[in-house]
Amino acid sequence: MSGTLEPESNMAIEVDNESQVRMTVETLEEDIVFGHMHPRERLVEDELRARFCLKRHVVRQVLAELEQMGLVERKKNIGAFVKSYSVKEVIDLYVVRDILETNCARQIAMPVAPEKLEELDAIQQRHDDAVRDSDLHVAFRMNISFHKALFALSENVVLTEMIELAAQRAHVIRSLSMVVPGFLEKARRDHRQMIEALRECDQERLVALCRDHLLPSRDAYIEKHRRLAHQSERTDSVLSLKRPLQD
Repeated sequence: MSGTLEPESNMAIEVDNESQVRMTVETLEEDIVFGHMHPRERLVEDELRARFCLKRHVVRQVLAELEQMGLVERKKNIGAFVKSYSVKEVIDLYVVRDILETNCARQIAMPVAPEKLEELDAIQQRHDDAVRDSDLHVAFRMNISFHKALFALSENVVLTEMIELAAQRAHVIRSLSMVVPGFLEKARRDHRQMIEALRECDQERLVALCRDHLLPSRDAYIEKHRRLAHQSERTDSVLSLKRPLQD
């Protein structure tokens, strides 16, 4: 009897590996978005293998995908870390997101078909319920689903793919606003107003809502970044005062 795996067995292993990678990526993605993992925090391969019961090559696939999503950065001979953004990088990313999302909103042909609005409303109802129940996992996934369905109304596949990639890169930045009830409630209200703008065929209002929707996560991250930088400067100043003067 040959020890070679049959094609069906090879395919089963590949599917199983893909499933493991997808589940692990989604879990780590949420760990980052919900602030359980912080910028510059290291992702240790052996710890990930033990936590998720994965083989080393699968862990490396996971890290490669997280890197491609812009959530992780890997440095040769050092390892993988949660991505950290400078203030300029955050501003630049959100300029790009603004350009992509507002232009996509302008491309939505109005009036929108009633069945499309019903689909969007159904997704938002699940988001409403999750925000009310403080279910962060469902709120996060329904938020993604809402924006995907909203921008799909433009029927511009290339543009919607670019929007999704830019949004993924912002997950680290959004970690400060995703877990705050006030921010979640504002996002929920924004979504409802977007649906209302679509129903009323008010394109300019929709564009304005899409632009304003981006600001809280951007501003919260920049504020914290600057506050931490200021605290670090004060600590350095205090330490320098405590050092003995050299002759």
